[in-house]
Amino acid sequence: MEQLDLFSAGKQPAASPPEEGSEKNPQAVPDPKKRGRKSLKGHFDIQAILDLTENLPGEKQYYSISEVAGLFGVNASLIRFWENEFDVLQPKKNRKGDRLFRPEDISNLKLIYHLLRVRKYTIEGARQKLKEEKGIAARNFEMIQSLRKLRGFLVQLRENI
Repeated sequence: MEQLDLFSAGKQPAASPPEEGSEKNPQAVPDPKKRGRKSLKGHFDIQAILDLTENLPGEKQYYSISEVAGLFGVNASLIRFWENEFDVLQPKKNRKGDRLFRPEDISNLKLIYHLLRVRKYTIEGARQKLKEEKGIAARNFEMIQSLRKLRGFLVQLRENI
């Protein structure tokens, strides 16, 4: 079917609308898989991170921020951000200003990491949870870890039978 254009000299056939999602249509809906926050599922193994931080390498008294960031698989800037947001993180600082994390700080970081990355709490929600129910949250976290270890043991036992 042709469309009459009143402003041109002659008749021109109407252009067919471009297909949805094609490059010619600037108003095409972008692929929903590429929008928003990226999924964290394929980037790291949460159980591996929790196991790594359980048996800290060398059992030192203090760990640098780069060592801690490497254990959790995050950037050092994220650790510094969490330090500013959560009052339970109080790493020691040397004269130069380098942060030195004790094993207690690393256990608090594990709890924060669990609330933010695994349980998907917001920063404010995790802060409130730690402020109101730190003992309960820590106990639940330890219980979850022990149940995961038990499950791993039972799975290995089943595979060996």
